[in-house]
Amino acid sequence: MSEPAHLERLEWVRQTLDRHEAELLRYARHLTGDAEAARDVVQETFLRLCREDRAELDGHLIEWLFTVCRNQALDVKRKERRMATVTVDAVAEATAQTPGPESEAEQRDSADRVLELISQLPRNQQEVLRLKFQSGLSYREIAAVTGLSETNVGFLIHRGLKTVRERLA
Repeated sequence: MSEPAHLERLEWVRQTLDRHEAELLRYARHLTGDAEAARDVVQETFLRLCREDRAELDGHLIEWLFTVCRNQALDVKRKERRMATVTVDAVAEATAQTPGPESEAEQRDSADRVLELISQLPRNQQEVLRLKFQSGLSYREIAAVTGLSETNVGFLIHRGLKTVRERLA
């Protein structure tokens, strides 16, 4: 690879990192439940990007990033489950059942209440809602990331929002 091409490639990766790192970190943290693991997942995602041909990713870079990030995060979770007897989900569920004074204060805020309700949805609904509203992905992009059909993505988003609305009422 020539020096100008190498520099251009490095700049492309840097711009992609600047543009998408924060939303990938947020997504990976949601999937792993751990900020440190999320950083490792996103780092591995960008290392893989460095090995990819830019031309092959043109037009679907965001889907590729989120798919690789998702797969890495799920791998981390599988390895974590094998190593731990108590999962992050079990700890989160136990703490959700016994809210402390801080949680009660936070729940007064409607945004916190909505996030809490979303966390009670089935995992697939949570994931598509977060990809849609936190990461701003389209139905097509979400379908590419999750392996679901666009119709299924739309149904899961509709069902999740309907459930949250009903529980808020």
